[in-house]
Amino acid sequence: MQMSVRGKNVEVTDALRDYVTKKLKKLDRYFDGAGEGQVTLSIAKEDHRVEVTIGVNGLILRGEEQSPDMYASIDLVVEKLERQVDRYRTKIARRLRTPLPAMPMSAEVEVDDTPRMVRTKRFPMKPMNVDEAVMQMNLLGHDFFVFNNGDTELVNVVYRRKDGNYGLIEPQV
Repeated sequence: MQMSVRGKNVEVTDALRDYVTKKLKKLDRYFDGAGEGQVTLSIAKEDHRVEVTIGVNGLILRGEEQSPDMYASIDLVVEKLERQVDRYRTKIARRLRTPLPAMPMSAEVEVDDTPRMVRTKRFPMKPMNVDEAVMQMNLLGHDFFVFNNGDTELVNVVYRRKDGNYGLIEPQV
C-alpha cells in the first residue's frame, strides 16, 4: 500500500513518516498490499490530529483521531481502522475478491447489497423536557433519544456529540 503523509501546522519528520507507514502496514493483510492512502497529521492548540483515508478497489476506509500526543493519535486511528475492517470483513472480502461482471450499458441489474429495514420499534412517548430526555438517553446508554418535547409539543431528538456535549434536533414548522 502506498502512503502519502503530509502535515498541517507540523513538520513531518522521517521518524513520524516511518511510524505511520509501519503502523498502517498492519492493514496490508486485508488488502494484499494494493491501494493508496492519504495521511494528514495536524496540530491545533494541544490536540494532535491524525486523519487517514485509504482507497482500495473502490472501497474507502476513513478514520480520524486526536489526542495530546501524535504517536498516540496514530495508534488510535490504526485501531479504529482495524475495528472497521473487522466489522465489515466479510463484505470487504466479498467486494475485493469478486470482480464485477461486465455489464452492457442498457442492462439494468438489481443488486441486493443495500441495507434493509430489519426491525421496527414502537414505544409510548410521554411529553418531557430536554433535560429529562438527556437523562433518559444516558440511562439507556444510547447515543440519541427521540422524545415528545413538552414545551413545543413537537417530536425532537437529542444526541451525544463526539466532543462529549449534547445536540438537539428540532423540526422547523
